[in-house]
Amino acid sequence: VALWGTLVEDQRAKGGMELQCDYWELVGPSTAEIEYILAPDSGPDVLLPNRHLVIRGTRTSTVLRLRSIITQCFREHFFDRGYVELTPPTLVDTQCEGGSTLFDFKYYGKDAYLTQSSQMYLETGIPAVGDCFCILPSYRAEKSVTRRHLAEFHHIEAECPFIDFEDLLTRIEDLVCDVIERVITKGGKMLKELNPEMKLLQRPFKRMNYEDAVQYCRDNLIYKDEETKTHFEFGDDIPEGPERKMTDKIGEPILLCRFPASLKSFYMKKCDDDRRLTESVDLLMPGVGEIVGGSMRIHDLQELMDAYQREEMDPKPYYWFTEQRKYGSCPHGGYGLGLERFCCFIMNVHHIRDVCLYPRYYGRISP
Repeated sequence: VALWGTLVEDQRAKGGMELQCDYWELVGPSTAEIEYILAPDSGPDVLLPNRHLVIRGTRTSTVLRLRSIITQCFREHFFDRGYVELTPPTLVDTQCEGGSTLFDFKYYGKDAYLTQSSQMYLETGIPAVGDCFCILPSYRAEKSVTRRHLAEFHHIEAECPFIDFEDLLTRIEDLVCDVIERVITKGGKMLKELNPEMKLLQRPFKRMNYEDAVQYCRDNLIYKDEETKTHFEFGDDIPEGPERKMTDKIGEPILLCRFPASLKSFYMKKCDDDRRLTESVDLLMPGVGEIVGGSMRIHDLQELMDAYQREEMDPKPYYWFTEQRKYGSCPHGGYGLGLERFCCFIMNVHHIRDVCLYPRYYGRISP
């Protein structure tokens, strides 16, 4: 409908303004059946196939508007810090995070994949532009149907030359705290509707090493296997459930550091004081879990070649990545942040699919 009238102040009205309507016009009629498609108690089996109608609702519209502001705030943060935005390809012929979550397809008759991460291409941008970032889709063929997994998500990634591991942690902390402050300033009213408890985060974040996390789980009876009461040991991956229990129990953001090399990707730099470990970090947030993963990158050519061999990888398709070391490199590190998980945290949204326009996850390709 189109409405004509006069806007007047009224403190009783939402937003403090009211339209005193003189007349109206029907622009686009709707059949009455729309009233019966969605109900307040509709479940996912109704809401997801009718997502095109759900997004018309007040709450979902607010979520999408605030997501736009959050994305804008990330770009403003990077530009204010002197980063250059790049646009790496999303159709690739290499893997970045392991073959088990690759979407593969034929690209003019050749084997190709949807990108798992733009990190390796961003690294090649360092000699050209210095600090750089991108905000692009990444794809993981996840078969997990959980409240925080998607097959397509938006990845905010950055690569930074001439930093050390402590600098990397500080940059991740600065990113998250600064963006939250910007969102509170720009989208305060909408944020208050969705998450009235959202406040600025206190710095510095808690630092915790992987080995300390294993010990914390043992001390607090957070088990690897709840049924058999099996404890975590060094070298075990701490999966989503126990990790979230630990994070929620501690109740503050955690920079979880120095994971075993066996748990991390081939390109991560090993710690000088303990070669079993990597200069790696995950940022864990209460209620959501991991929202950032990062590391210092291997910048020594021989160390990278050894990593290919250790992981039984053919280095030939990665020639362009390898040659970054061959023709002059520098110490550098970077990270990737999941935009949807960050949105869930800041808006206090329980399920990740509810912050997407049209979520894509295991079993969902429509609408």
